[in-house]
Amino acid sequence: MVSVNPGGADELRRRLERAAELRAAGDVGNDPELAAQEELRRKRLRFDPAVRAEYLVRDAMAHGKFDNLKYAGKPIPGLGGTYDPDWWIKGLIQREHLTGLGPKALLLRVEDAQLDERLDELFTEREVRAAVEDFNARVVDARRQLEGGPPVVTKTRDVDGEVRRWRMRREERNAASRELEAAAEEERRNKPRTWWRRLWRGQH
Repeated sequence: MVSVNPGGADELRRRLERAAELRAAGDVGNDPELAAQEELRRKRLRFDPAVRAEYLVRDAMAHGKFDNLKYAGKPIPGLGGTYDPDWWIKGLIQREHLTGLGPKALLLRVEDAQLDERLDELFTEREVRAAVEDFNARVVDARRQLEGGPPVVTKTRDVDGEVRRWRMRREERNAASRELEAAAEEERRNKPRTWWRRLWRGQH
């Protein structure tokens, strides 16, 4: 069993009070220990925070603490866009592939951010219209706050506008696909010519 020495605690308290009194009076020279502590305190105060931070960074670099970082030489995900107060929970949901967890306000924000990708997986305008209408209905229902939770700031989507945007994205994908197919077909047509040209050159 560990015994506690009340006298030690009292002695420490008295020394701290004495140090405070002497520091307030500006007279710590009579006590060598207090004088040394005061000198150390003053030295620490003279350090510029920026200089201290630079020293710590250089020291860490010298010890290799920045070697083999996950995003070394690569852009950090999430930078360069608009600030999202829910970035951390959205990242958690994406990393862990969580679904159906959290308050409706947050789930709707995540769904809103991923809605275009979800719509692009649909095949007809009727499906797109139904999906957007369902999303809008759930946003309106969540705004009533029947179950409590944080406020819902997600906006409803314009159904006709989302259908037009879905159609434009699909046309862009189809155009890109046609360009790739044309390039592949051109490459296939040129391959036999190259083969016959090499054969002809080898015979002469």
